[in-house]
This record gives sequence, structure tokens and C-alpha cells, in this order.
Amino acid sequence: MTAALCPGSFDPPTNGHIDVIERCLRVFDRVVVAVVRNPSKEPMFSVEDRVDMIRKSFGERVEVESFDGLLVDFAKAVGVDVIVKGLRAVGDFDYELQMAQMNRSLAGVETVFMPTNPEWSYLSSSLVREVARLGGEYRGLVPEHVAAALEERLG
Repeated sequence: MTAALCPGSFDPPTNGHIDVIERCLRVFDRVVVAVVRNPSKEPMFSVEDRVDMIRKSFGERVEVESFDGLLVDFAKAVGVDVIVKGLRAVGDFDYELQMAQMNRSLAGVETVFMPTNPEWSYLSSSLVREVARLGGEYRGLVPEHVAAALEERLG
């Protein structure tokens, strides 16, 4: 059985994230979504909220866990064969290639790059947060339950 790990901050989960995870479900037997706790950032949503939002998007089709520390340690702990990273643009590749090589060097964990659907190639969590904070239209960029959570958060 081939297992894939889809890591990210998911603050909040966007339609781009959802698309990559859906595509992973068609390719891998088991998909684990890893929500990163990043103490150096001030997230809009708690890690528990972000885990819940992803679970609402996928139900039982994916496993959703939060973690801190090294991604490769988490991957080994949950028995994952491959890390899947979505790529929006060339700039993403430059950074993610270095991370992939480090992860392989540290723990022998392979990384697979999945190009983002062009429909969502411009989309990031930080852009969604910015648009939402400034009163712009973010519905259609995130799942409906995420849009409702943004609306509630921003009042």
C-alpha cells in the first residue's frame, strides 16, 4: 500500500489545497494530511480549527493530524512512503526542491511534486486571509464551511 503525506499550514485550507488532496486520493491508497504547528507564525485559525476544516472537507477519506518538529520524523511516525507537495509556480519549485533533497538526505523519504490545477495557481492561504481582512470576496476560493469560518472570525 502506498501512503502519501500532504503537509501544510492550511491557514485556511483553500480550493487549491483541496484540489491537490483530491488528486492524491486518486493516486495513493492512503492519504495523511499533516497540519503544521508553526510557533514562529501567528495563525488566523488554531491548529484544531484547521484540522477540523480539512476533516469537514474530506470526512473519513483522509487522515488528518497536526504535528510540530521535522516533517520526516512525522512521516516515519505515521508510516508514510511519500511526501506530496503542490507547486503553483517556479518559485515554489526552487524552495521545495531543497526541502525534498534535505528530507531524502535526513530520512530517505521521497517527495513527489504535483502541479497545481491552473485554476488555482495564484491562490495561497495568505492571499485569502488578506482579501478577507480587507473586505474582498473570498467565497469561491475556499470551501463553503471555510468561508463561513472566515466570516465568523472576521465578524
